[in-house]
Amino acid sequence: MNFAVGFKPLAGDTQTMDNLEKQLICPICLEMFSKPVVILPCQHNLCRKCANDIFQSSNPLWQSRGSSTVSSGGRFRCPSCRHEVVLDRHGVYGLQRNLLVENIIDIYKQESSRPLNPKSEQHLMCEEHEDEKINIYCLSCEVPTCSMCKVFGAHKDCEVAPLSSVYKSQKSELSDGIAMLVGGNDRIQAIITQMEEICKSIEDNSRRQKQLLSQRFDSLYNILEERRKELLQMVTRQQEEKLQCVRGLIRQHGDHLEVTSKLVESSIQSMEEPQMAAFLQNAKELIKKITDMSTVSTIERPEPGYENMDHFSVNVDYVSEMLRTIDFQSGSSGEEEVVEAEETETAGEEDQTEPTEGH
Repeated sequence: MNFAVGFKPLAGDTQTMDNLEKQLICPICLEMFSKPVVILPCQHNLCRKCANDIFQSSNPLWQSRGSSTVSSGGRFRCPSCRHEVVLDRHGVYGLQRNLLVENIIDIYKQESSRPLNPKSEQHLMCEEHEDEKINIYCLSCEVPTCSMCKVFGAHKDCEVAPLSSVYKSQKSELSDGIAMLVGGNDRIQAIITQMEEICKSIEDNSRRQKQLLSQRFDSLYNILEERRKELLQMVTRQQEEKLQCVRGLIRQHGDHLEVTSKLVESSIQSMEEPQMAAFLQNAKELIKKITDMSTVSTIERPEPGYENMDHFSVNVDYVSEMLRTIDFQSGSSGEEEVVEAEETETAGEEDQTEPTEGH
């Protein structure tokens, strides 16, 4: 059904009043602010009842003022800008009243209550019955209509109701729906905030576990490095011992070679002596020295393979395989078992790599 708007003189004044009325409408109940009006920290206004309804839906466990239990306050979000409003233990009653808006509403209602020129009033008029105002609501077709349409027109067989009663019921239903949506939005926002905190906790926990993991591996590196130095020192120690032994034998052989060389030289000089008597005076002593030098047991020599250092080899295959299988353990007890197992294996490795020193 189409509607026509009645005669509207003084459109400028009417438009001004309409604009003013729009500024005095509560975003929750969609009606003019009712006393007392509370002002939020974001400077938006709400009816105290509407603010309390939003607050109660966002804080279902909050105790009312009449309760014997003192609550610590709560929070909700402004329906106009989503700014978070934090309340003290007084709840909505702790918010400041907006006396300026209340005074403006009083003035507006006084101006609106003045009798107007009947010609300046606006009414939706029925297009089918131009002289009839829209004053009833067709429940069957769910459209506003006029009395003539009910009696003679298209809605004569329909069920109708007074326009004011349907207006109030649907406006109340819409207000309840808005409050429910606002409360639902606050709960969703609380869930989003909670999940954002979970994300932050995940990042913090991951960072902490990465640090612990790096510390564990650094500890393994340190153990390997210390053991490497110890084993290298063992090889170096036996290297110096063997070198000292062989060099001592070299000195002994050098001394023996020097003595025999001098004896050979003396013997050759004696062989050149032409006088038999003179030769025989020294020959016996030279022969005895040569015999003694010849019969002296051979100077000690290194055993075959003495230079070999292969007994310092280390088998790290099983350790490498174990390191490749390092994985995360569930629970602290698992971590303690891993640490104990690593210490046991390290001690076993020291026993297996201890060389048998021999000359």
